[in-house]
Amino acid sequence: MRAGADVIQIFDSWVGCLSVEDYRRYVLPHVTKLVKRLQKTAAPIIYFGTDSATLLPAMNETGAEVIGLDWRIPLDKGWSELEHRCAVQGNLDPALLFADWKELKSRAENILRLAAGRPGHIFNLGHGILPETPVENVKNLARLVQEYSATNPQSGSRRAEAGSRVP
Repeated sequence: MRAGADVIQIFDSWVGCLSVEDYRRYVLPHVTKLVKRLQKTAAPIIYFGTDSATLLPAMNETGAEVIGLDWRIPLDKGWSELEHRCAVQGNLDPALLFADWKELKSRAENILRLAAGRPGHIFNLGHGILPETPVENVKNLARLVQEYSATNPQSGSRRAEAGSRVP
């Protein structure tokens, strides 16, 4: 891309406040139009909304190559709600970065297990990182995910290519 971005992420931080009916009426048509326009850049599009578990099937209709999941829904359940038609990003609770390493590691490994080696999982937080987050926990988490991916090749995520949906 001209701006140097490999991917574009659309954040819809308040979308979870809406009912499915209101989302479909007031948001879905506009986000779908935005996704289609952004896809002309050839960069994969990630669409993320917080507290959006009830909206996932409708969010999937936007055509975004990746749907972000927050921590309020188990990864496998969220992906199932999306019918495994796209890649997913998420979904560790950012507050867990304040937990002791044993708990953080356990929760991160659980997310990786729930991905079940399926192509298209991008490990990430289920929302933004808090300013007071211990940097060592972030580094340790990144190392854990890298090591897990290296020792479990079937768990490696496949990059969502522009214009394609992950089966």
